[in-house]
Amino acid sequence: MQTNEQNPPRRGRPPKVVRSNADTKALLIATGLETLTEFGFSATGIDTILKKVGVPKGSFYHYFKSKDDFGLAVIDAYNDYFIAKLNRYLKQDDVPHLERLINFTQSAATGMQKYNFSRGCLIGNLNQELNHLSAEFKTKLLHSYEQWQQKVQQCIEGAQEQKLVSKHIDAAQISEFFWVGWEGAVMRAKLVKNSQPLMLYTEMFLRALLR
Repeated sequence: MQTNEQNPPRRGRPPKVVRSNADTKALLIATGLETLTEFGFSATGIDTILKKVGVPKGSFYHYFKSKDDFGLAVIDAYNDYFIAKLNRYLKQDDVPHLERLINFTQSAATGMQKYNFSRGCLIGNLNQELNHLSAEFKTKLLHSYEQWQQKVQQCIEGAQEQKLVSKHIDAAQISEFFWVGWEGAVMRAKLVKNSQPLMLYTEMFLRALLR
């Protein structure tokens, strides 16, 4: 009687993971996004990223000219992700405009809680490292904030059209105020390891908006 026997596992080095160039670059950026959001840019060495991804250092420089070049690519990826998130919440046609903003802040609190408040906002974290970053980093950070402010501004202008917010409110100015305060609330939430600062800030911002 014949029996089917499985071949015993081969010893030696584990097989290499076959990836396309695009997949490898995307994985480096995704891993960088997770790592830099938690530990910061200056404190994170390239070797840490490479070890997680399983890519040799020589290959890294095939995709990025330098660590700075890599960091800038990570910022772009984070900004794309965050704008998509803002659109998901702030452009909900079946939800009143101010509720959209509340839904966004609640989602952010849930996201921070998921990682035990060890991660926050990559852009906000990089603000803490400005003395060690190039001018190109600073330009990208400002550009991200401008885009985010525009999304909140559009939401507030929609609330004004619905007569939920006074027309006397400067939508552009208060949208900038939202992000200035929100980033501080995120940093405090990381410090105290709970979402209370985020909820407090949301409540006080809405009170100021509706006053």
